[in-house]
Amino acid sequence: MKNKYRNIFLAFGIVAVLIMMFTFDMDYQELWTNLKRAGIYLPLVLILWLSVYLINTVSWYIIIRSGGKPGFSFARLYKFTVTGFALNYVTPVGLMGGEPYRIMELKPYIGVERATSSVILYVMMHIFSHFCFWLTSVLLYICLYPVGWGMGIILGAITIFCLLIALLFIKGYQHGMAVAFVRLGSRLPFLKKKVIHFAEVHREQLENIDQQISLLHRQKKQTFYAALSLEYMARVVSCLEIWLILNVLTTHVSFADCCLIAAFSSLLANLLFFLPMQLGGREGGFALAVGGLSLSGAYGVYAALITRVREMVWIVIGLALMKVGNKVKE
Repeated sequence: MKNKYRNIFLAFGIVAVLIMMFTFDMDYQELWTNLKRAGIYLPLVLILWLSVYLINTVSWYIIIRSGGKPGFSFARLYKFTVTGFALNYVTPVGLMGGEPYRIMELKPYIGVERATSSVILYVMMHIFSHFCFWLTSVLLYICLYPVGWGMGIILGAITIFCLLIALLFIKGYQHGMAVAFVRLGSRLPFLKKKVIHFAEVHREQLENIDQQISLLHRQKKQTFYAALSLEYMARVVSCLEIWLILNVLTTHVSFADCCLIAAFSSLLANLLFFLPMQLGGREGGFALAVGGLSLSGAYGVYAALITRVREMVWIVIGLALMKVGNKVKE
């Protein structure tokens, strides 16, 4: 990728971080008090995400390798992974900053079609794993807690929603998603003409991308399920973050409870996908989730706060990595 494009991504990220810092809804003295309260657990949470991003990178790497030798190191892909997630965190609507960045970084190594198909496939795996995690969390809740009429309706709605989206993803894996997204874009009032023109000019490339996407599901099922399992594993490992944070406040929260808190808070936060870092939605989701498990809502607010700090630290790391180790072909 040319440096001018990296600078554009970097400038956007810096502006977004500054906006979030100045609109942070907490007194900085109170924030510092809570960070000191976290003690050794805050560094442990930050280190934990080294492992989470490592699992994400392995998942993406095996997708890329399924199409042939990638031509770059695993460490470089790890850098792209961390920076891509950093850009996604600060982008309203999500998945609108990190994914173009990843495609542009991979393009010099494996070509635009293969880069695009690998990024689309990885994003599909990443999102699909969330729905799998939410479905299994519904089963976990039923096994651990009594379910009344109200909760039964909520869990039923979550199950139906996740199953419908899962079916949509399976269809996308079978037939590809690139052409479908372009068709969807052609129905938007202000973008209709541009999208149709783009589809006509790049029709062959879009069809090739869809063929590469469907090929992984049809002929390389071992790779497909390995990548999906790794992404699901990353969701489960990330629940250790909540367990570490809540252990500052109480020793009466099990890892299973932390999985439920992570699942239901992330579900609510993702419903507010149009906000950068899901501002407000994450905090509300944590408070509701711990409240549903008969814990103090203050636990959820505290967990959300430490999670925000972790996200901010990794955003800064990701943006910094954007300017590191780029002496390669553009």
